Formats: sequence, C-alpha cells, structure tokens
Amino acid sequence: MSLNPVISIVDDEEAVRVATDSLVRSSGYDTYIFPSAEAFLASDQLSTSDCLITDVQMPGMNGLELQRVIVKSGIKLPIIFMTAFPEKSIQARAKSEGAHCFLSKPFDGQTMINCIERALGQSEE
Repeated sequence: MSLNPVISIVDDEEAVRVATDSLVRSSGYDTYIFPSAEAFLASDQLSTSDCLITDVQMPGMNGLELQRVIVKSGIKLPIIFMTAFPEKSIQARAKSEGAHCFLSKPFDGQTMINCIERALGQSEE
C-alpha cells in the first residue's frame, strides 16, 4: 500500500489521459486512469482516491454529472476539471458544487500540480 496520495484521472481522450497521468506521476502521486465517468464509478477508486481530475465533455456521463453523483453520495473528494471548451456557465456550476480548479486545455503542467496541491490541502481540513 502506498503512502502517496492517489489521484484518479477521467478523460475519454487517451492522449490526454496518458499525458495527465505522466505529469501527475512525475510529481510523486499514484494514479489510476479511466476512459469514462462510468468506469471510474464502477471501480473502487471512488472511495480510495484523494483527488479526482476529470474532463467536462465526455460521451455518456459528463464531468458535471460525475461531480453531482459524487456530491450526492456524500464522499468528500476534491475535483479538478479540465476542458477544451471553457464556458463561464459550466465553470460557475462546477465551482458552486465545490470544484477546486477549472482548467482550460491546454494548460501549463505546473498549474495542474498547483491545483492538486491546493485540493489535497483543502481535503485534509
């Protein structure tokens, strides 16, 4: 069992999943990657992840719907959203439900790491 924080990454685009996974792992975190919100919810990572990074626009359940399911379940899981289509209304909805960061693709790797560090700090309160 690892002592490193566990970050789950959900994105339907394989290239984005792999790149985000590589970035997060290189910063010392353990990661699990999922091609869909449904795959993440079906895994045991919902209850064992320390932070979730998810795309907003995905086939099937989108990132906002995933966030809603997590919030309704009562699980306190910090969520970082990333999107290629930054819309103010979607960002406002995500933040009102407790999103820690909302990043527009492409984003700087350090920006993502800063978001993870903030999210993990807030999740330990």
